[in-house]
Amino acid sequence: MAGAMSLAAVQAMAAEKVTLQLKWVTQSQFGGYYVAKDKGFYEEEGLDVEIKPGGPDIAPEQVIAGGGADVIVDWMGGALAARDKGVNLVNIAQPFKKAGMQLVCPKDGPVKTEADFKGRTLGVWFFGNEYPFYAWMNKLGIPTEGGKDGVTVLKQSFDVQPLIQKQADCISVMTYNEYWQLIDAGYKPEDLIVFNYSAMGVDLLEDGLYVMEDKLKDPAFEEKMVKFVRASMKGWKYAVDNPDEAAEILVENGGQDENHQKRMMGEVAKLIDNADGKLIEAAYERTAKALLDQKIITKEPSGAWTAAVTDKAIK
Repeated sequence: MAGAMSLAAVQAMAAEKVTLQLKWVTQSQFGGYYVAKDKGFYEEEGLDVEIKPGGPDIAPEQVIAGGGADVIVDWMGGALAARDKGVNLVNIAQPFKKAGMQLVCPKDGPVKTEADFKGRTLGVWFFGNEYPFYAWMNKLGIPTEGGKDGVTVLKQSFDVQPLIQKQADCISVMTYNEYWQLIDAGYKPEDLIVFNYSAMGVDLLEDGLYVMEDKLKDPAFEEKMVKFVRASMKGWKYAVDNPDEAAEILVENGGQDENHQKRMMGEVAKLIDNADGKLIEAAYERTAKALLDQKIITKEPSGAWTAAVTDKAIK
């Protein structure tokens, strides 16, 4: 027993520490990381991973720039905008292959098609979540400063109250979260008109894994990230295959409402696809072009992503 204990102590001492900063609070959106930690997948790779939840006052780009994390979950719009300003983030893996963002409008309201947007108020999240919306409006040629030929942008809270309280004609939701809050609030699917960003081809890449470029130049750090990505994607695959168990793990770690987490996990699974974490280059190029077109970034990004980590991590 003493020998086993000392071996465990040595392994614990030898474990490499990794701090992961999430983009939002503990929920199924991040299920793969919590599952990887709970099931011992990180430990198997010799890693001691700390998962730091996010929130409305936490900007992952600022956290990692300040040395508070080794790796962050971020949307590519926010990451490329930060890179353009000198925070040299690099995408090392892209667990979410598809975007979960949607704009929803009540069917009995004034908006039935994109042609009905002009003169209307649309709810939009900010803190880096606004870029897909502005890219879409830019593609449609609709100004976002209000007026009868433009749209008025309501800075939306991270809930569905602006639609319930009729503060906006349409609001932003995620397929895995706020859409279901509307259903729980009494809306039926047939009561809603849904504009799905992925279906319309105006989606920008969402939850990816990002590190600082200078740290990635260190072979030892790159190898640590290979281990982290390999274990994380193993966690995602397990979460996708076992959504109910994944939801239970999330609730044990602070996630709210187990039934909501189970439903959310099922929807997130559709965005993860085959759980290989590999970035689709065409999706990256679409995201970068949309940001350039809107002048969110001032120059064509270079070196903003790498396949080196996923090529080694996922065989």
